[in-house]
Amino acid sequence: MRRAEILAIGSELLLGGRLDTNSLFLTDELAALGIEVRWKTIVGDDEADIMDAIRVAGRRAGLVVMTGGLGPTGDDLTREAVARVTGRPLRRHADTVKGMMQRLAARGRTPTAAQMKQALIPTGAAVLDNPVGSAPGFCLSWKTCQLIALPGVPAEAKAMFTKEATRFVAEPLQTRAQARIERRLLHTFGIVEADLDARVGPLAQSRRGVRLGLLASPLGVTVSLTVCGGSSEMAALEQAARAVREELGGLVYAEGTETMEDVVGRALTTRRMTLAVAESCTGGLIGHRLTQVPGSSNYLDRVLVCYSNAAKMELLDVPKMILARHGAVSPEVAAAMAKGVRERSRADVGLSVTGIAGPGGGTAQKPVGLVYVGFDARGAGLLAKEFRFHGPRDTIKLRASQAALNLLRQWLPLAQIHKT
Repeated sequence: MRRAEILAIGSELLLGGRLDTNSLFLTDELAALGIEVRWKTIVGDDEADIMDAIRVAGRRAGLVVMTGGLGPTGDDLTREAVARVTGRPLRRHADTVKGMMQRLAARGRTPTAAQMKQALIPTGAAVLDNPVGSAPGFCLSWKTCQLIALPGVPAEAKAMFTKEATRFVAEPLQTRAQARIERRLLHTFGIVEADLDARVGPLAQSRRGVRLGLLASPLGVTVSLTVCGGSSEMAALEQAARAVREELGGLVYAEGTETMEDVVGRALTTRRMTLAVAESCTGGLIGHRLTQVPGSSNYLDRVLVCYSNAAKMELLDVPKMILARHGAVSPEVAAAMAKGVRERSRADVGLSVTGIAGPGGGTAQKPVGLVYVGFDARGAGLLAKEFRFHGPRDTIKLRASQAALNLLRQWLPLAQIHKT
């Protein structure tokens, strides 16, 4: 199987303000073509640095896909770097010049010297047309590897790779059938990364060729199982995934691209239940996530953001005495909020969350990150659970929303409501 490196070029990718989404797209596309991405490198707009990165990538990978540095400005240096490394002088590509002049003429303009720079291509390289932009890409063979240059603009990179570059990198169908990359993603919540590794690590290691990866985020920990090979490796992958499911049970809430809100929405739909939500510290985040799912209007009745004590009393009928005795961040108030939003809406299920997202507002008894989730449903009664999260404000809010949706997933069967 061919090994590839993705080389993302652009100083903006090193400054923290721009994500390298091209690499994510290319990794998936190359895997589908039977090509394994082994390295990803980001390099700034410096010609010497770009040349060094190309040399390193060319020594270890059979395919190097570069993105960025093909525009008309002075800091677009990919062409020059490739030309110097490979010893192939830049030549003006006649068809590119012709197309550029025609497009600009239609707007009553003539190309500038900077724009004409985009028509320079290393000698002997195949030109990759740009279906949605002006800068063409190119493909050439150098020593034992293949170099492909794509624009850095994500829409242009995707269109060019899909429509132009794949014909240069696709493996023969027979080869792809014999060796391909497959991955299974199992999303968990409620277990820390170290404990998860201790439980599933041996299961993956006992299966031939299965590589285990764990990715922690505020939404939980994702178990990634990957194989590269043929039918025996694919069978090992399915065995490993099945073993992980059996080991973790309900800690696995979704697989693949499915989200917690997808799972909750399906559960509500299956049971023909309606939901009302009362949010305090999450500020509407739960409602936002639920309404990202198409068709959520079939089960989501309303979402109320009740931040102040006055709002909790006025909109949710939370008793003043409970607020005074226990405080807004307490299991008693969480339960009262869930009950209030359900009764006010006449939904089947009420869900609530209250907590301290920080960075201020915490005390020794009630620190930042303390969160309570409330649940109320006919047949289940009032339930509340405590969580303690760490991190900045936005992380605590995201974790609180995930915890609330996860408890909804777990507690829904207790409601025992099924409309006819």
